[in-house]
Amino acid sequence: MIRKNALLTVYHRLFEAYGPQHWWPARTPFEVMVGAVLTQNTAWTNVKRAILNLEQAGCLDALSMVSLTQEQLAELIRPSGYFNIKAKRLLNFVAWYLECGGHKNLEATDTPELRGLLLAVNGVGPETADDILLYAFERPVFVIDVYTRRLFTRLGLIGGDEDYETLRGAFESALDRDVPLYNEYHALIVRHAKEKCAWHQDCHHCRVEAPL
Repeated sequence: MIRKNALLTVYHRLFEAYGPQHWWPARTPFEVMVGAVLTQNTAWTNVKRAILNLEQAGCLDALSMVSLTQEQLAELIRPSGYFNIKAKRLLNFVAWYLECGGHKNLEATDTPELRGLLLAVNGVGPETADDILLYAFERPVFVIDVYTRRLFTRLGLIGGDEDYETLRGAFESALDRDVPLYNEYHALIVRHAKEKCAWHQDCHHCRVEAPL
């Protein structure tokens, strides 16, 4: 079990080091969802280029996007990598999203049911679903990604081989169910891990590794 005081200590050290991250960078909940699919296996800089293409083409909304062929969508999102696979996943997602009645109807669904619905969409795994839940629907769901595993394994707070649901449950049990906290914490973890946290054991650059 992860200790609450240790998690909060890490959070405060990260916040002091980097300040607020203003994440997720999107103007609409739907844009968040699109970004969550596109960011699979690529850097966010590539996602931004793909989203800009969609915006300039007038296709950054569900109805416009679903009217595209898979080939047309793939070309627009080419900068995000794996563009053929992601185009198919996006079209699956958007068809589901519209069938459910869009954001307004989905927003009325409780979190466990909504998470189950998201996970049933082809191409949406636990991390993508939880990105959408936290950032598009503002639900208190802690996102577990490779950076979270890297940092907290390095700090000795987790073993590193736990499955996704075990880690998500551990973080949510240790911390208050607080959407702004989960939002900022995840963003800070990503920032720190990208800049400072390495897998190798003799990493000496971590700003948060003092005894917990």
